[in-house]
Amino acid sequence: MTELKPLIKPEITHTQLVRYAGASGDFNPIHTVVPVGEKAGLGGVIAHGMLIMGMAGEALGTWFPRKNLRMFKVRFSKMTRPGEKLAIEGKVSEEIVEEGEKRLAGEVFVKNEKGELKLSGKFQVKI
Repeated sequence: MTELKPLIKPEITHTQLVRYAGASGDFNPIHTVVPVGEKAGLGGVIAHGMLIMGMAGEALGTWFPRKNLRMFKVRFSKMTRPGEKLAIEGKVSEEIVEEGEKRLAGEVFVKNEKGELKLSGKFQVKI
């Protein structure tokens, strides 16, 4: 098993969530309007899941050539809030042959500074 160099992201900000809403077209107010997030029982706004997945994808793109990515799927574990700092960790667990090509298979994890798991995923990249 090979551990990959963690990608450390700066603190999530409310401004970042507003910008991501505009870029993605996901204007659900639980991501941008604090009173709406509070009324929904979330204790404020929460980050878009796809923003966090995008950060995991960014890490994959730093570890491997993007053109070699063959599979990437994730599962969300916990909400992410403004003020949290995230680290994307990864590991290669095995070498496989799929669809006639050699690939590395591994896992990716997004955790906050307290070590709380926000997202876990699996990936495959062509060797």
